[in-house]
Amino acid sequence: MNNASSALAGAATAALALAPAWALAQQTPAPNPEPNRYGFGPYMMMDWTGWGYGMFLGPLFMILVLAAVIVVAVVIIRGLGGPQPWAPKPHPMPPGRTALDILKERYARGEIDKQEFEERRRVLGE
Repeated sequence: MNNASSALAGAATAALALAPAWALAQQTPAPNPEPNRYGFGPYMMMDWTGWGYGMFLGPLFMILVLAAVIVVAVVIIRGLGGPQPWAPKPHPMPPGRTALDILKERYARGEIDKQEFEERRRVLGE
């Protein structure tokens, strides 16, 4: 089968598949004897008294839902992103400074007495 015959077969198949839709598209709808019986018609958003709440609350709630989706997406993305470069970083202790060094400094400054120094040094295991 060459390209021309396969294209012709594809067009024939498409025409057969679309034939019912073409036939239905040619029909004219039956006239509705009571067009506004159930409130559907040119005034359905007006609630028969002027502007209905749907004209105001619909777009408002749509904006609120969209804002909530954006906020949730930003929170999830920031949570998965790891540490931020602008976030404050904890100050690490300088290398070589141990808990015993800090204890000795506090004793030297007079913040703790000899008995407390000895007790805490025993707790540290030195």
